[in-house]
Amino acid sequence: MRQKMIGNSSLSFKTIRSVSCGIISCLILAMTNGVTAQNLTPIRAAYVPVATWLPAWVAKEKGIFKNNGLDVTLTPIQNVSLLPPTMGKQFDVAASTPPDLIKAAANGIDVVAITGGVVESSSHMSMQFVVKKNAGINSIKDLSGKTIATPTIGSIMHLATLTWLKKNGVDPNSIRAVEVPFPNMVDQLKGSRVDALELLQPFVGQILSQPEFMTLGDPLLSVDDPTLFVMWIANGTWAKNNKEAVMKWSQSIAEAKEFIEKNSAESRAILGKYTNLPPAVTEKIPLPYYDASIKSSQIEVWVKALRDIGALNLPVDPNKIVFKN
Repeated sequence: MRQKMIGNSSLSFKTIRSVSCGIISCLILAMTNGVTAQNLTPIRAAYVPVATWLPAWVAKEKGIFKNNGLDVTLTPIQNVSLLPPTMGKQFDVAASTPPDLIKAAANGIDVVAITGGVVESSSHMSMQFVVKKNAGINSIKDLSGKTIATPTIGSIMHLATLTWLKKNGVDPNSIRAVEVPFPNMVDQLKGSRVDALELLQPFVGQILSQPEFMTLGDPLLSVDDPTLFVMWIANGTWAKNNKEAVMKWSQSIAEAKEFIEKNSAESRAILGKYTNLPPAVTEKIPLPYYDASIKSSQIEVWVKALRDIGALNLPVDPNKIVFKN
């Protein structure tokens, strides 16, 4: 009887010791996680809910930012042109385009490009200039006097269109531009309230699947082929004071690009989450060519393009607005 009690006491002791060790392990893990969370660098980032910014969403959803020591908060906005003045204030990092960066710097705003985003090329086109078939517009030269729907007057897409027109002998001042949100553009064209659309994926794929529409080409490629389409920017002073965070951000975007290339289905599911597009669209949309690297020469071609169409009169040094970590 005594031996049985001793055996039971021994078993009870082992159980208590096992439970105690488990509790201690959990406490240590919780403390470690707490310290790790405290060591993460907070980054406030702004993006537009279109496919060009997919690497940031992947980096957030797959824990890539966190693994690289960043605690990133992503905020959707609708107009990238409004973002340069917010750098270092509302946001630390933001989506942008070369023209927006150049115009901001020309006007004395302390802003720099820190990470590449999307490169447009003849093999990877995100933009198309769409018209109705049988509407008498069969080439670029037929656009003189026409009304063009643009997401934003002064946007990279519209400035590329003006460059495209001028290079093909059409006076950019001969066209009329009206601002129309992407989701409303097709109805405007169908109703003949506009003659042409500056359109971006996934809307390009949706409209060109309908037989009554066609494309005249990609105006972005009139600037250069390939050409930098979008990138990430930050306040210049903030970038200098947070070089490690900038490096980790660029590294995360590069790792997210690799993930996208190897995990198409999962990446497209993330695309759907951030854009609210149905699977039928996200599964077919051609993804842009993502590239986290960036060079001042990619900005320089845009400086020239803006000068050629009279959209830039102030001096800008591309070497000073591309951050070198």
